[in-house]
Amino acid sequence: MIPLFKSHFSIGKSILKIDAPNNSQVGPDNIIDIALQNNLKKIVLVEDSLIGFLHSNHIAKESGIDLVFGLRIDCISEYEQEDSLSKIIVFAKNGHGCKLLNKIYSKTYSGNKTGITISELKSFWSEDDLKLAIPFYDSFLYNNCMYFSNCIIDFNFTNPTFFLESNSLPFDNLISDKVERYAKSNNFTTENTKTIYYKNKSDLEAFQTYKCICSRKFGNKTLSKPNLDHFSSDEFCFESFLEKS
Repeated sequence: MIPLFKSHFSIGKSILKIDAPNNSQVGPDNIIDIALQNNLKKIVLVEDSLIGFLHSNHIAKESGIDLVFGLRIDCISEYEQEDSLSKIIVFAKNGHGCKLLNKIYSKTYSGNKTGITISELKSFWSEDDLKLAIPFYDSFLYNNCMYFSNCIIDFNFTNPTFFLESNSLPFDNLISDKVERYAKSNNFTTENTKTIYYKNKSDLEAFQTYKCICSRKFGNKTLSKPNLDHFSSDEFCFESFLEKS
């Protein structure tokens, strides 16, 4: 099972920070501290922006940890319909891949749109430098199954890896079945993963509070009525990863 960390650079998505090792245990839990304390030689960081890439890469190198960086973005399927948005993760394999990732990020958020079309993604694609992964939540399969969306993605330019997760949510088995069937029928690989937004299960309330604060601009989200998805589980943490790995 691969832990997929997300840091404070994905604003509003995680209460973990990524910074130089800190033994004072003051402030938010640090991904680098977690890695060093648990003898992780490599961390996989999946962020929603490139804002913290250089900082994260520098800190990981100084700490003797290999960093695998993935950018999680909106993808618009072939027909560009209103309900065709879904999430993909693009990983950089090397230095040139990082440069391509920057171009993809710029294209995704250029102009008045948010999201990159498949044809635009293909124009940047290099199989030697990039790797495509499909997240378990918010993927095209997830959206089609849970929200009756119409997401269609043509993977004729690459062989993506489909992530599988189990976080004690009531629909996890349903989505897992969809993913495994789709991957098998198309000869795509799957990988067991664990999305990590906080360190311990007891941090769920702090994470919920943080999400409510960051979501105030969207209205009617309060601590008594947060209206937050995926908060019927406290499994999105490193403690859960240790228990299941």
